Amino acid sequence: MTRKTRQTLAVLSVAAIAGTVMVSCKKKTGNAVTLTVWCSQMDMDLAKEIAENFKKEHTDTTYEFRFAAQGEDEVATKILTDVEAAPDVFSFSSDQILKLIAGDALSRIGGERLTRIKQNNDEKAVDSATVSAAGGEESVYAFPYTDNTFFLYYNTAYLNETDVETLDGILAKCSTSKKFAMPLNDGWYNTSFYFAAGLGYEVTYNESFAETKITTDFGNDTGKKVTKALYETVSDPKVLPDANDSTIAAGFSDGTVIAATSGIWNKKTFSGYLGDNFGVAKLPSYTYARGEADEEQKQLTAFAGYKLMGVGQYSKNKTAALDFAEYYTNKENQVRRFKDRGFVPTNKEAREENDVQSDACAKAIENQLKYSKTQKNVPSTLWLPMQGLGNAMITSAVTGSAFKLETELAAYVKAIEKTD
Repeated sequence: MTRKTRQTLAVLSVAAIAGTVMVSCKKKTGNAVTLTVWCSQMDMDLAKEIAENFKKEHTDTTYEFRFAAQGEDEVATKILTDVEAAPDVFSFSSDQILKLIAGDALSRIGGERLTRIKQNNDEKAVDSATVSAAGGEESVYAFPYTDNTFFLYYNTAYLNETDVETLDGILAKCSTSKKFAMPLNDGWYNTSFYFAAGLGYEVTYNESFAETKITTDFGNDTGKKVTKALYETVSDPKVLPDANDSTIAAGFSDGTVIAATSGIWNKKTFSGYLGDNFGVAKLPSYTYARGEADEEQKQLTAFAGYKLMGVGQYSKNKTAALDFAEYYTNKENQVRRFKDRGFVPTNKEAREENDVQSDACAKAIENQLKYSKTQKNVPSTLWLPMQGLGNAMITSAVTGSAFKLETELAAYVKAIEKTD
């Protein structure tokens, strides 16, 4: 080999190495992905931990995650102000799914991902993420990962398992200084009285999933008797009817509340205050048509909502976003979320884990889900009128003014309904 040949080969080798380096750099730059993720403030630490684990398991791509706290009940409102600027991945409550689809904000799930969702998760959870389009075609638009309902917390120093079966039993052990607390000016809670009596609503949608007609039977004769029972509860001096998470926590802490309705998100706080006296159960029944011929016990029937993880329709990194959303909601992370926050998994195998099976709150939720209404196709007009109805009752009870049941109920039913 001549000196010139060796020099030529050397130059070519250097060029090849340089080319390899350049290709490598380009590959790394091309595989850099930034994902914006919205989740609740209380899930933030766990979400960041899951993201770090995701990066460790997906080293072929350089990921950067940008997190923002967003209430899951307000996601649709926020996103629909500018759909194209929506986050790549976001957690939301199941009752918002139609609004998000109507606004072209959600990516549809298909292929093997869809197969895994259906195989791995509880049927009701999958249904909460499923929407039927015009013509009957069903599509799944999100990854379910936990139930979201409410049940009863109570202090076992004052109440036993028999007491908590009925609201009358609970109130018999309560007093004006040791109350039962329930947010009866919140439609998520006070509708449980109406659902218990078999009442509900119907919503008609157009091809774009916009509401065109809303009807409810809350205002019929049965609804009037339910409303009377609800007012009896609101006006009982042993009831705290405008309770929220903070007031319930404070009440359990200082002993002024001995029973309350709430969700799994308060498990750690409430159990910390109640200690060895921590008790949970499904919701109690209440007395319907008290003093009348048709008096009976009606089992409070809660909304059964689900938390879903969706991917933005306009995400610039949709495949990566779908990968992360599926990872975020997989069996292992559902179990991790249960251990960290107590949320019951929708993954069927995760539900069979010993920690889940032996958990008192998980058992209470399981029992309550037998008496539940799936939080799907809920009228967008439901919440404010039911809040208003509860507040009108509270105002009447506090001021001593007469509660004009039929007039108030008719007004709020009218506010819920929508005609073609």
